[in-house]
Amino acid sequence: MGWCVSAGQWFVQLNVWQVMALGLVFFGALYLLGGWGMTALTRWLARRGVGKVLDTRPLKPDQLPREWRLSLQSVLLFGTGMVVPWGLLQLGWAQFAPTASAGRVVLEIIVLMLWNDVHFWVNHRLLHVKALVRFHGDHHRSYVTTPWSTYSFHPLEALMLGNVILLPMVVHDFSFWSLAAVPVLSLVLNVIGHSNYDFFPGVSATHPLAASRRHHLHHARTHGNYGFALAFMDQLMRTQVQPSTPRVQEGAH
Repeated sequence: MGWCVSAGQWFVQLNVWQVMALGLVFFGALYLLGGWGMTALTRWLARRGVGKVLDTRPLKPDQLPREWRLSLQSVLLFGTGMVVPWGLLQLGWAQFAPTASAGRVVLEIIVLMLWNDVHFWVNHRLLHVKALVRFHGDHHRSYVTTPWSTYSFHPLEALMLGNVILLPMVVHDFSFWSLAAVPVLSLVLNVIGHSNYDFFPGVSATHPLAASRRHHLHHARTHGNYGFALAFMDQLMRTQVQPSTPRVQEGAH
């Protein structure tokens, strides 16, 4: 498709400063739209009795300012870090697919999002080993998660989680739009996971629509449920928190 080619060519022709500026605007907008959008959505659903809040405890006074501060650091890292995939393209170590049909773009996005779940599980599990868990502590200070918790990371955690497209780029020529969809869909799914809201209380704990419930249990228990949007990695690696675990009115760590 011509629009795929032109978008890829346009990106490659940017200079390093333009790439970083674009990245900062892109990730900053994603974070703000995700935070505001999910906050508005869950409040609207709660008023109409659709779904339910998972943890009704009030937030600690310093939680939101801390989440915003840490998220600003993550946005700066993600945004300026866009020069890394751009650099791979400049060096010829990766390239965009010269043409891509709509069907190919959809298939690539599915593959990339499955890879995203694998990549997230591996890095998230590493962040819970003794040597690295202190770097993950900033994120887990949000006992009651909020949509603003989504990018609330220590810089090392942000670097570990933010490199998801680099390996795929060097092993396959993806469409520009397939790669661009990854941070967008990742943000949407991540903000759902941190929404502190059970949108579909009737589905099982392993159902794709129970992602917020699974990640909520992870923040409540910390050991287990290391997956991202889907449950397959926790099922495969036997790290799933059992559905019978009490839901978080206890919330103790």
